[in-house]
Amino acid sequence: MSADISFKNINRLAIPALIAGVAEPVLSLTDTAIIGNVDLNATESLAAVGIVGTFLSMLIWVFGQTRSAISSLVSRYLGANDLDSIKSLPAQAMFIMTVLSAVIIVLTYPFAEGIFKLYNAENLILDYSATYYRIRVFGFPFTLLTIAVFGTFRGLQNTFYPMIIAIVGAALNIILDVILVYGIQGYVQPMYIEGAAYASVIAQFVMAALSIIYLLKKTDIPLRFTFPWNKEIKNFMLMILNLFVRTLALNVTLYFATRFATGYGKSYIAAYTIAINLWFLGAFIIDGYASAGNILSGKLLGSKSYAELIKLSNTLIKYGIFCGMILAALGALFYRPIGRIFTQEPNVLDQFYNVFWIILLMQPLCALAFIFDGMFKGMGKMKFLRNLLLMATGLVFIPILFFLDQFNLKLYGIFIALTFWMMARGIPLILKFRQLFLAKAEKE
Repeated sequence: MSADISFKNINRLAIPALIAGVAEPVLSLTDTAIIGNVDLNATESLAAVGIVGTFLSMLIWVFGQTRSAISSLVSRYLGANDLDSIKSLPAQAMFIMTVLSAVIIVLTYPFAEGIFKLYNAENLILDYSATYYRIRVFGFPFTLLTIAVFGTFRGLQNTFYPMIIAIVGAALNIILDVILVYGIQGYVQPMYIEGAAYASVIAQFVMAALSIIYLLKKTDIPLRFTFPWNKEIKNFMLMILNLFVRTLALNVTLYFATRFATGYGKSYIAAYTIAINLWFLGAFIIDGYASAGNILSGKLLGSKSYAELIKLSNTLIKYGIFCGMILAALGALFYRPIGRIFTQEPNVLDQFYNVFWIILLMQPLCALAFIFDGMFKGMGKMKFLRNLLLMATGLVFIPILFFLDQFNLKLYGIFIALTFWMMARGIPLILKFRQLFLAKAEKE
């Protein structure tokens, strides 16, 4: 069973995946925008949201790799017309992730202050970070459950239902953010940063509940955990392990970036929080086409359609670069108003405007890296992704960051280092893909 890689089908998968993918950065950006405009310690609150957001992103990316692993395995079995052999895997994967999320809560909740001291947080920023985290962390199991369900839908070549779930979650989070952070006079007292945390947890719970309902009603994939273990569980765990190490490397990058920004002062970490969340937004928008690559490449590999695989990569490159250029153009057009959405603090805005142009220029480059990253995940090439990101972080990002810090470039240095990091991630993926499949495609 081959895959349809027409313009219509790619966009049928990519556009809902794009909308669903945007939900996570929208949750973070909503918190950022609303917290950045409170009338009580706005800069410190914004800094705390940025620091905690970085740490939670690390946890979600590390343990949320089930989506890619499940999607890869399900799509390959779908391509080989043997879906029944993989049906028990999603429920087993969800059980494993739920247990791990509970362990994470137990291990991190009591030590929140110590964790955020590692990010250079202190005084009021440290207090706010610990408070915000101790509420947000309870949404972690719901997020992992949702991610695993999304991976199952992706493997089944369906991105529509994840889009619906994500839209509901993002909309609910925005509404609750406004109500709980600012309050409603005479009805709800303003809760400030705690309100933002509660809003996110409630939205994550609703998304998890909807995910279970849609999976049970719209597919014949069971959610009951049963033995024996699926024959692919070993391969699944190996994928998770490789992605786990890879994502740790990714988060070492974000850790050092956040730590350096915090060390430069509260205006810098607040500006960095806005900038990095906008970068995440761009990444998740482009991830719509990366998701199409992830979904279709696994199915094409399962059916051994190598020529179509090469054709898919060429098509997605064009779409990704175009999407990146559109994002850069929109950011340039609304350069000043975008900053004022998130804060009115002049010092924070100055630092943000100084580096926002770098993020805009990065967008087409990011598109290439994310698209091929998605395709390699879809094909199950997790070991290569692991080694590549270890190299990009250890040999490119960290040395450049420390080198540029010697010249007191501050946020400039951070985002220049991130640009080279993206280049080190993207270019080798393109070369490796051609090496793996060009000769096979020519023999078809």
